[in-house]
Amino acid sequence: MAMDAAAEVDHLAAERAAARFDVEEMKVAWAGSRHAVDVADRMARLVASDPVFRKDNRTMLSRKDLFKDTLRKAAHAWRRIVELRLTEEEANLLRLYVDQPGYVDLHWGMFVPAIKGQGTEEQQQKWLPLAYKFQIIGCYAQTELGHGSNVQGLETTATFDPKTDEFVIHSPTLTSSKWWPGGLGKASTHAVVYARLITEGKDYGIHGFIVQLRSLVDHSPLPGVTLGDIGGKFGSGAYNSMDNGVLQFDHVRIPRDQMLMRLSQVTREGKYVHSDVPKQLLYGTMVFVRQSIVADASKALSRAVCIAVRYSAIRKQFGSQDGGPETQVLNYKTQQSRLFPLLASAYAFRFVGDWLNWLYTDVTQKLEAKDFSTLQEAHACTAGLKAVTTSVTAVARILMKTVSQLASGKQPVGTMAYMGKVQYLMQCKCAVNTAEDWLNPVAIQEAFEARALRMVVNCAQNVSQASSQEEGFYERSPDLLEAAVAHIQLIIVTKFIEKVQQDIPGDGVKEQLQNLCNVYALYILHKHLGDFLATGCITPKQGALANEQVGKLYAQVRPNAVALVDAFNHTDHYLGSVLGRYDGNVYPALYEEAWKDPLNETVVPEGYHEYLRPLLKQQLKLSSRL
Repeated sequence: MAMDAAAEVDHLAAERAAARFDVEEMKVAWAGSRHAVDVADRMARLVASDPVFRKDNRTMLSRKDLFKDTLRKAAHAWRRIVELRLTEEEANLLRLYVDQPGYVDLHWGMFVPAIKGQGTEEQQQKWLPLAYKFQIIGCYAQTELGHGSNVQGLETTATFDPKTDEFVIHSPTLTSSKWWPGGLGKASTHAVVYARLITEGKDYGIHGFIVQLRSLVDHSPLPGVTLGDIGGKFGSGAYNSMDNGVLQFDHVRIPRDQMLMRLSQVTREGKYVHSDVPKQLLYGTMVFVRQSIVADASKALSRAVCIAVRYSAIRKQFGSQDGGPETQVLNYKTQQSRLFPLLASAYAFRFVGDWLNWLYTDVTQKLEAKDFSTLQEAHACTAGLKAVTTSVTAVARILMKTVSQLASGKQPVGTMAYMGKVQYLMQCKCAVNTAEDWLNPVAIQEAFEARALRMVVNCAQNVSQASSQEEGFYERSPDLLEAAVAHIQLIIVTKFIEKVQQDIPGDGVKEQLQNLCNVYALYILHKHLGDFLATGCITPKQGALANEQVGKLYAQVRPNAVALVDAFNHTDHYLGSVLGRYDGNVYPALYEEAWKDPLNETVVPEGYHEYLRPLLKQQLKLSSRL
């Protein structure tokens, strides 16, 4: 059980007893292996049992105290990792369960991968040991006040000075200030800074540079470096533990060899030369970061769904008119229609994240063998999945390219292989005649394939009529976005179907995953019904049958809902919610927590004598000007 301590009474015991599958086996299906379940469970309990990692008071801390608490936890986590000689897998999970965003997230998630992906062997040998031992702390300084996604529009400059063999890093405008990088505001000593490389009077575009920001003696900013925190973010606690920063450079000089030179370099004389390493390797880092974001999205969604499902099973509201018991909120169809698609989405995102992890490993191995055949697809898929799972024209471009090559006889591969069936998918009719027909994975997949392909082909035809491709992309960008979303949703549905079709052990596990797969697919069909109808993939009657079937699926998910969120294996500490307690003992705990608020430290509130008492006693001093 994913409990922090044994409860005297399990208020959700009846819900768990009603489950029609083996929860322990579902944990394995969710985590990927029994080993993964065991390691995660061990690390979660290690964090939950350590008083340094308490977080129940986090929302009551001031921003300064919260940040100091984050530094304390990060240092303690590193100490425990070293003391216990944890593996990389265990260390990553420990940091996950500490559950307090901080500089270490960007250090390991962006700074280190950037050096590994873009640095030469010599640069990696110099910088990575320092980063691995936390002798330096790094962040990823790309986004600027005036530019985010448009990396090519960044304004920070790195001008080579051949007289001193140095680059001069400079922020020429206010909008060139680096803005938002996590860990930059107060913690980082170094950054991978992205700037326009200028040498011999020519601008060679955006490149990465390792720049020291703060002294390793007293942590003060180095000369020419102005930096600080950008201020609080929305949410009480939440991401305010992260020191997102602002950074400006005033002609800061760095050695030439601190340019990340795996893909290109500047010689001692100032000549810009490409290395023999293909530039496609740069995408390897992006694929890694994006697949991590998809995995994080699944974790975040699973936590929210776990809390909502458990509390909805405990909370009772309204019900019979004859004085009978009130109805559990989870029994209301409206609540099921809100929660169960999200529950299904959490599982869908988890499984597509597992596939992305495999894809990253596959791409990395092929890159090392100088095989770039799957890189463009991986780049597009991870970009699209990142967008879909966290709320995309890059993926739209590869779809347009693939469609344009169909006439030449070139067969698409990977996640775009379905486009090779263009003749069939452009004309096929959905064979669904009853609501139950929508339980056929072949029918579901064909509908999603036809929808995606017809939307892509329609966009390609419209773009081709423009005066130029760029003009066509600009004018049709909303349609391109929708086509890209359709393609990505097809990938998610396909990977969920493939997961269900595997040999899955455990009583009832396969059946429940099949139900969730169908819920996810039919929910997406309902949400985007206009696309399916407009492209002629299904008829209005078939759309109505899909809605009818998804309602029936909710009834099948309902008795298993609590056990399905139990399979996420989240401890109470990790959830951090009284409402989502494993034992369901919500109301006594909620009442107890209320009294811990600092506002209740005194019975009579501060300010009573100055403001409340004069008001109540009609003794307010009025302005003499009235």
